[in-house]
Amino acid sequence: MKRILLLEDDLSLGETIKELLLENDYEVDYVTKGNDVIEITFDKEYDLYIFDINVPDIDGLEILKSLRDADDSTPAIFISAMTDLKTFLKGFEVGADDFIKKPFYPEELIVKVNLKLSSNKKEIAFNDIVYLPKNKQLFKNNENIYLTQIQLNLFELFINNKNRIIEQEELYDCLEKPTGNALRFHINKLKNLTELNIKNIRGQGYRLYLHKGTKCATVLKYGLI
Repeated sequence: MKRILLLEDDLSLGETIKELLLENDYEVDYVTKGNDVIEITFDKEYDLYIFDINVPDIDGLEILKSLRDADDSTPAIFISAMTDLKTFLKGFEVGADDFIKKPFYPEELIVKVNLKLSSNKKEIAFNDIVYLPKNKQLFKNNENIYLTQIQLNLFELFINNKNRIIEQEELYDCLEKPTGNALRFHINKLKNLTELNIKNIRGQGYRLYLHKGTKCATVLKYGLI
């Protein structure tokens, strides 16, 4: 399920958009302030941002610029009643992929979201690892690393939740026969194959550490964005 972060300070409109996206089988986190975006994107990754521009704390333009400066290449759509040419051009200058002017028909938003996510055939790259989600292939130092299905399930869960503690019960969902010993075995095998910095947090779960400054970017067919 694709994950979307929605920033909209109009509660009525925000809830409407959220419900619309949920009805179309998207996972949605909904926030109303600019600072909320900064906090939530520190711990979670998204497939798409939908940002209003005129919001409290930090406006959408500054937020997206900050994310792009931090090598966050997640596709972004602005929705805004600010329709002047200067704002429109600024939106694309800071890294927006599309711009929808308020008011808009719900169908317009869904068409653009579907188009953006279906065309976003991305790979994930960090340190010396490249992962191709579409083909389920993992490369380390340009060599193919073969993972079992369980190891692959764990790898995807950690990569999509880097720097977040994942509880043991959630990790059990990746296993055929969930036990503590089986989980430790498969995580250790995954660590040996990938050299990922996965740590056990006693009494809580496991966490993949990617330290601040570690490059983790979206890769398209012709290279890094």
